[in-house]
Amino acid sequence: MINKDLSVEFLGVHFENPFCLSSSPVGNCYDMCKKAYDCGWGGVVFKTIGPKHFLIDEVSPRFDALTKEATPFVGFKNMEQIAEHSLEENLADLRRLKAEYPHKVLIASIMGTNEEDWTELARLVEEAGADMIEMNLSCPQMTSHAMGSDVGANPELCKKYCAAVKRGSKLPMLAKMTPNITDMVPVAKACLEGGADGIAAINTIKSIVNLDLQRYIGLPIINGKSSISGYSGKAVKPVALRFIQQLRSGIKDLPISGIGGIETWEDAAEFILLGATTLQVTTSIMQYGYRVVEDMKNGLMHYMEEQGVDRLQDLVGRANPNLIPAEELDRDYIVYPKIDEEKCIGCGRCYISCYDGAHQAMIWNEAKRRPDCDHEKCVGCHLCLLVCPVKAISAGEVVMKPGRQGDPASKVI
Repeated sequence: MINKDLSVEFLGVHFENPFCLSSSPVGNCYDMCKKAYDCGWGGVVFKTIGPKHFLIDEVSPRFDALTKEATPFVGFKNMEQIAEHSLEENLADLRRLKAEYPHKVLIASIMGTNEEDWTELARLVEEAGADMIEMNLSCPQMTSHAMGSDVGANPELCKKYCAAVKRGSKLPMLAKMTPNITDMVPVAKACLEGGADGIAAINTIKSIVNLDLQRYIGLPIINGKSSISGYSGKAVKPVALRFIQQLRSGIKDLPISGIGGIETWEDAAEFILLGATTLQVTTSIMQYGYRVVEDMKNGLMHYMEEQGVDRLQDLVGRANPNLIPAEELDRDYIVYPKIDEEKCIGCGRCYISCYDGAHQAMIWNEAKRRPDCDHEKCVGCHLCLLVCPVKAISAGEVVMKPGRQGDPASKVI
């Protein structure tokens, strides 16, 4: 059995492994968080706690899912707001969790409507035993414009609220970012200037996932209407990874807690390689339960063994230098596809996709019922590799473009 060190140090706090519940329905109360700890999660970000005067009134139903063919959860829409329990109940749950699990990491997510709220909530959750604070500056479905993603798009307001939290607590503090902006770096810098110690990214993406085509209403339907709200799940992972890379490029060695579509150990490894030290999960748990963490931890340890790495922390950020501006990419060569006729089943998918969606470089041999590649037309886009259902096409010959200098054999593909 492979046993590797999955522990990480993040903002001065020791995590036995990087996997945490994100602030969401999956960490809504003592019982849920207790079960997560017992299943082996390294930390919990308790569902966002609001001020006493802000009452939560939820809609029903509140979820929807984007599907594709046989995949039931490509993406997930969530209209739920912050914790619906009273402030007193939430604080009591924090105290109980910390008392019973002193060596597990407990992160309190908070959200206020003004500076006084933020300061007071920070003070209260520290007194209740939280190890860290996460500021929710990014929930896209709040009913108040004084809270959530409208705040997270305003650098000056974020800076002010971060400073307010620091007045209430000395705990390490994360600012949770909204992806509903073009560039996250200016907001992250403002948060750091206000006192944030690191960034959590990303929160959910504003979305309309599906419509009822007969009644012309978005889903889910609430008394004949719907609204824009947050989108999560596997489909948001590319967006999350993009923001994390841009944050690490714009702010050197920025401490990041990664969020957004983490379902497998491979997803987890990608976030870590791009600079996330801890990882937060929601939608995968909503589908499969807390025990998904067992597969993710086991997979990461096998990956570490394969990479010759004993400490997970040593993988953080390894991929950052290999993502560069598009104008710096090597454009001097073409990689032609290679067709394995033994694997090919003659389905014609590559031919149709290339002819209708690329550069008409695939030639269909009717007699053999096999494709061939016309190098005169092929630009090396590799759409054919992606659509082949049996992986019969791979990267093949590397050729320099006319007039370009270089050794094709030296190209890393």
